[in-house]
Amino acid sequence: MFKKIFFFLLLFTSIAFSQEQKLSPSTEVSIFTCGRGDQLYSTFGHTALRIKDVENQLDVVYNYGAFDFRTENFYLKFVKGDLQYFMTATSVEDFIMEYQMDEREVIEQKLNLSLEKKQELFEHLNTNLFSTEKYYTYKFIDKNCTTMVADKINGLFSEKLIEKVDDKSISYRELLYPYFDDYFWYKLGINIIFGAKTDAKAEKLFLPVELLNSLDKAKVDGKLLVSKKEIIIKGKEKPTSFSFFNSIYFIIAFLLLIIVINKRILFLSYLSVCGLLGIFLCLVGFYSEHQEILWNYNALLFSPLFILLPFVKGNIFKKIIDFNLILLLVYIVIIFTKPYLVLMIPFILSSIYILLKLKKKSQEKLLSSVK
Repeated sequence: MFKKIFFFLLLFTSIAFSQEQKLSPSTEVSIFTCGRGDQLYSTFGHTALRIKDVENQLDVVYNYGAFDFRTENFYLKFVKGDLQYFMTATSVEDFIMEYQMDEREVIEQKLNLSLEKKQELFEHLNTNLFSTEKYYTYKFIDKNCTTMVADKINGLFSEKLIEKVDDKSISYRELLYPYFDDYFWYKLGINIIFGAKTDAKAEKLFLPVELLNSLDKAKVDGKLLVSKKEIIIKGKEKPTSFSFFNSIYFIIAFLLLIIVINKRILFLSYLSVCGLLGIFLCLVGFYSEHQEILWNYNALLFSPLFILLPFVKGNIFKKIIDFNLILLLVYIVIIFTKPYLVLMIPFILSSIYILLKLKKKSQEKLLSSVK
């Protein structure tokens, strides 16, 4: 334990003094692209920047993906979009060890930069590390660990070297969809909370694998920017196993159970929960600074008006049902070409069935009272 603390103090001190240090000609600058993890925040992988100078006994990984769970009102800040991420520096051994333990792939791309550019980058990173510039406001698409590293490399040149080379014709939602193939609840939740912005064409480079591919194609002074590429850790593919509770079949079974029981109180309870979700989707769009969750048309499916149904009767009850049926038709038109249509079909069909059933019972009750 004391040995590790001593090492960190040594690393910290060496970086602090190195702000005036001149790098040797043997210095290497490289980008680490790390594979996906099991946690939601690691689903898309990670990007970090390494500077290695054997002559000066320097081997540091600069990481822009750090955040502190102990931050006051952490989850509220995360939802609002003003959570501060920050830059850290660590030894390459500790960085690699974390990914070895999780059996996540790490690919290193060594960059073909002049010593002058390496020095400029080194000094800039250290200036950031020991100033308030180490902090930045995380944005899912616009500002994250990958975009920060790409910006640091692009900032060394008068022209933008690193441009996205992957498919720009698909939407952000389509791009992200496969990442959740083994995580049904993540996939469902993310697609419900994401709004219209994620349906725009994915023209921005923001995923680690996109930076990896773009670096391979980038050139500086007519030469490839990447001089060498190698796999530092070979990731282990985790076996996929079917889980009923982690699949759409659980949702289908749950909704079918509500329909088969065929009780008004269950129908109204289900719609009320949907209504509360709809209110959340509407309010969080106003509260949050995350552009990805603005203008969320999923509120057409999970209509806030549903919460009124247990408290109204007669014509008002019928009008609310009719209005929500129209909203559902509009929603179907909007979502028809979206990649998560299949996920939403059980909710769409259940809501239509329940609304029609409630409307029919209401009309029968009204007719019987007239008689």
